[in-house]
Amino acid sequence: MVSGSGVCARVVVVDARHHMLGRLASILAKELLNGQRIVVVRCEEICLSGGLVRQKMKYLRFLRKRMNTKPSHGPIHFRAPAKILWRTIRG
Repeated sequence: MVSGSGVCARVVVVDARHHMLGRLASILAKELLNGQRIVVVRCEEICLSGGLVRQKMKYLRFLRKRMNTKPSHGPIHFRAPAKILWRTIRG
């Protein structure tokens, strides 16, 4: 069903199982920019490219980033898989 503005009004449910994080995020970001409503399920089963040790080191480097003057005002580092996907889509 298409509304007057040409945007599909239905909600699309996406199963994120066995999809690459960045590729899925780029596709979903484009759909969200077009006005599509999206719900993503099974975010905990998203794949990351590269080895486990490399991904762990990369995430630990990301966790070290914070604001010098007041760390509570610095970037918030999400740990939940759904929030990591949300942050990747948001950019």
